Parts: sequence; structure tokens; C-alpha cells
Amino acid sequence: MQTLKEPRKVEGRDVISYLETIDIQSGERTLLAEFDKLIEAPNWTQDGKRLIYNSLGQLYAFHIATGESTVIESGYAVQCNNDHVLSPDNTHIAVSHHTAEDGQSRIYTFPLQGGAPALITALAPSYLHGWSPDGTTLSYCAERNGEYDIFTIPAAGGVETQLTHTAGLNDGPEYSPDGRHIWFNSVRTGLMQVWRMNADGSEQVQMTFDESNNWFPHVSPDGEQVAYLTYRKGDVAPGDHPANKQVEIRLMPSAGGEFRTLLQLFGGQGTLNVNSWSPDSRQLAFVSYKLKE
Repeated sequence: MQTLKEPRKVEGRDVISYLETIDIQSGERTLLAEFDKLIEAPNWTQDGKRLIYNSLGQLYAFHIATGESTVIESGYAVQCNNDHVLSPDNTHIAVSHHTAEDGQSRIYTFPLQGGAPALITALAPSYLHGWSPDGTTLSYCAERNGEYDIFTIPAAGGVETQLTHTAGLNDGPEYSPDGRHIWFNSVRTGLMQVWRMNADGSEQVQMTFDESNNWFPHVSPDGEQVAYLTYRKGDVAPGDHPANKQVEIRLMPSAGGEFRTLLQLFGGQGTLNVNSWSPDSRQLAFVSYKLKE
């Protein structure tokens, strides 16, 4: 039986991928590049000049000014999925790489300019999602004892700390820019909803309440807004985030309150898995898709 967090079983050449940005005020979409293969999950670099994405197991830097992509050398870590996060100083990148020994996801770090990977989580499966603003801690979803919960671990490696203890999938943990909170998504109330907790795991509070399945909350760099991905109720199981669905990117105030739909698109898995905010909090990068005929 396929678990909810297994990597997408696809050659990666059955879709056309569109790397895009959207202005969160005007709603204007800009197509940056079209790829004749699967690409996923753009991270915006701190200088605003590059987008880091994954494709067919490797990481690439897309240079916005030239429209060119260059591979980021990562040694043996060439089975990376769409769980990649830049360090706050943008010198390193953390990834979830499926190890050759058992095929399970573990977290590694290596220099953003390219270099040898360092293993951070010996236990598996572990799926990266966040890096604390002070650079000291990684947050991730992991299966331990048959349940998917949220954990943290020192960015240099060490002993992991479990933050959630509820049945069902808890996923997508990402730090707020001030480091006070971790935002995540959980099925504990039935549908997948966005939650927020203190960075130590205390005061876990539900933040979305609508009749949809809401995934992967990302707080803007200015701390004001949260972008997340939404699947229609009944279109997917609450604990699943597949590709090739009609989805929405929504925005809500980080203090809580009403959401607004920023755009509707054909996508899902790969569209907004990582924090894709521009450094000035004015744009989001994302990937939309088209199935090949």
C-alpha cells in the first residue's frame, strides 16, 4: 500500500511545467519559463535573482534575468523530492533525498553553490519543510511508530524532538519569519487544515476552518500574510496532495481571518510545496502544469 508521503511515481516527462510568478496585489501572472518535463517547488533566493527548483531528483538554480537553469551539484544526493529549503543566510540548502540503501527519505544539507551532502536525520522516513530564522534548527514531518508527526532537529544533526502527538497526518511545518511559530497542516479535525503552534510545540491552534483541504502554509517575509494550497473537498482524500488537480493558491492574514483566492490553476503536488515568496513579499513563485497528450 502506498503511503501518503511517498514520492510521486512518475518518469517526470508526462507533463509540461510552467514556472510562473504572480503579483499578490494585482493578480498579474508572469510566465518565466516552460519546461518539457516535471519541475517542482521554487524557492526564491534572498537576493531575488534566482529560483531554486527540483527536477528528476536534482536541484537547479533558475536565473531570472537570463532564463537559464544550472544544476546544483549535490554528490550522491540525486533522488531529491520537492522538500527543499534554503538556510537563512542562503549559503546552504537542505533537502529530502531518498537513499539508495532503502529508498526512504532522509534529510541532508549541502552548500547552495554545490558540494558534498551531510546527513542530518539518520531515522527515516523524514521529510524536510522548514529552517529556523536563526539557522539553528530544521523542522520536518516524519513517520515514527506508524504515525506522521512534526519534529525538529539541530541543523547540524543531533537528537530529534517530537512536537505533535495526534493521530493522522501532521505535515508541512515551516517557521514564521520571527521564529516564534511553526505553521503546519493537519487532518486531526477531519479535513486537512492549516494550524499554527509555538516553536516549542505548545499552543497548537487551528487557523483555517473551511470545507476544503488546505496544505503547505508559507508565511511572507514581512510576516503579514500566509499563502497555502487548497484542494476541493471530495476531490482528494484529506491526507493526500496529488499532482494534476484543479487547485487554488489562497492568502490569509497571519493573525488569522478570512482568506482570499489568489488564483486557480491545474497543479497540486509540486506547485507550492516550499516557501515561494519573493524577498519583498510582493510576489509568489509557483509551478502550473499541463498534461501531454
